[in-house]
Amino acid sequence: MKIRITYWRESDGRYLGYLNDYPDHWTQGTDLTDLQEHLRDLYQTFSAEDIPGIRREAELEVA
Repeated sequence: MKIRITYWRESDGRYLGYLNDYPDHWTQGTDLTDLQEHLRDLYQTFSAEDIPGIRREAELEVA
């Protein structure tokens, strides 16, 4: 399974990113591999638990 992420490198060399389904919840890593591990952990936590206050993104069919 694959999920979409957004990430970027800061001027200090750290990587920041978030899961596109949960854009309010950023994490960071010392390099891209470290960031990806943190994002995997977030995904597992958010999909396994019903955490209050977690905003989710979805598609809505209107026609």
